[in-house]
Amino acid sequence: MLAQPLLPGATLGVMGGGQLGRMFVHAAQQAGYFTAVLDPDADSPAGRVSHHHVHADYLDSDGLARLSRLADAITTEFENVPARALASLAGDRPVAPGAEAVSIAQDRIREKAHFMRCGVACAPYAVIETADQLTAVGDDLLPGILKTASLGYDGKGQQNVASRSDLGAAWAATGQVPCVLEKRLDLDFECSVIVARGHDGAAVHFKAQRNLHRAGILAVTEAHDEALPPEAAQRAIDAALAIADGLNYVGVLCVEFFVLKDGSLVVNEMAPRPHNSGHYTIDACDLSQFDLQVRTLAGLPLVAPRQHSPAIMLNLLGELWLARGAKPMEPDWAAVLALPGTQLHLYGKMEARPGRKMGHLNITGASVAEVRTTAQQAAALLGLPSPLAA
Repeated sequence: MLAQPLLPGATLGVMGGGQLGRMFVHAAQQAGYFTAVLDPDADSPAGRVSHHHVHADYLDSDGLARLSRLADAITTEFENVPARALASLAGDRPVAPGAEAVSIAQDRIREKAHFMRCGVACAPYAVIETADQLTAVGDDLLPGILKTASLGYDGKGQQNVASRSDLGAAWAATGQVPCVLEKRLDLDFECSVIVARGHDGAAVHFKAQRNLHRAGILAVTEAHDEALPPEAAQRAIDAALAIADGLNYVGVLCVEFFVLKDGSLVVNEMAPRPHNSGHYTIDACDLSQFDLQVRTLAGLPLVAPRQHSPAIMLNLLGELWLARGAKPMEPDWAAVLALPGTQLHLYGKMEARPGRKMGHLNITGASVAEVRTTAQQAAALLGLPSPLAA
C-alpha cells in the first residue's frame, strides 16, 4: 500500500520490455514520469524508448537491485515474469500487481480454483498431474482440450483430444507436466473485460469487448454498443470485478470469457496486465488501459474511462511483412492510413516472424456501421480475412 501517491517526476519501473511495456512507458512519460525497464533483450521495444534500460535477466539479483534503486514503484508487462522476482522487488518498492496474483495467473490449476472460489463458472475440467488422475478422468470431459498448467498463451501448450487414447498421447507429449483437461463447449463467441483496481480497492472498467481469435491468437476486437448482448456484457463485467476483488488485486487485469450457444458465460483465463484486446482504448477512450496502469501503480485517483467512439482493433502479425515473397516487405500503410479513422501502432520490433505481434491498427468512427465498413476496407488492403465477428 502506498502511503501517498507518486506524483509526476517520480520513476515508474516495468518488468518486461515488449510492446505492452513500451505502451506503458509512453503513457507514463506523457503524464510526466520517468521510466525504467528491466529486460534481458538489449534491444527490447520498451527499453529503447525508456529513460533507463536495465539489461538483465528477470532473476538477476544485480539487475533487480538496480531496478529497485531507479524506480519508485514497479509493475509488470507480461504474466510470465517470475513471481519470485516480483516478491523480491516488493521488499524494497511497491509492486503492482503483486507476486501472489501473478503466481496464480501463471498456473491454470490455481487460476481455475480461484475462479471457482469467486463464484465464477469455468468450463468443466479435471486436473492431471499424475497417472492416476489421468485414469480417473471422466468420459463426460471428452472431447476436450488439454492445456499445460504453465507457460500457455496465444494457443501455445494446448492440444485437442477426442478420446481417452488421444488424451494419454497428448499428456505424454507434454512430458507429463501438470495439465488441465477442459471439456470442449459449444461456443457462440469470446469476450473480455479490462478492470483497473487501486491500492484502496476502488475499481473501474472498460466495456466488455468482443474478440475473434485465429490460430489461437487474437485477431480482432470489437468495442461498441452492438458488440455483444447487454446482459452478457454485464455478467462478464460483474465476474471480472469479483475475480479482481478476490485477489485483492492492484493494477490492470484482463479477464477473458466464452459465451456459449445457450447464452451462459464461462471464464477462460486472466492476464495480470494490460491486454491485446484493450489496445483500442488508446484511441477510442479518454483514458487508455495504459493510463490506468500508470494510475494504479502510482496510487492516483481512478475515474471511470469514457469511450467516445465505436472502435475495432486489428492485430498485425508478422505474416503481413512476409506475404509478398521471401524478403520481408512493409505493408502499404499509406493506402490503409488514407481510410478515415485509422490509427497505426507499430511496436518497434526489428524482425517480422509468423505469429509475432508487430503492431495493431485501431479504427474509430462516428457510428458502428462506419467503423465496420472501414475495418473491412483496411483488412482487404492488408490481405486479412474479414474482421467482423460472426
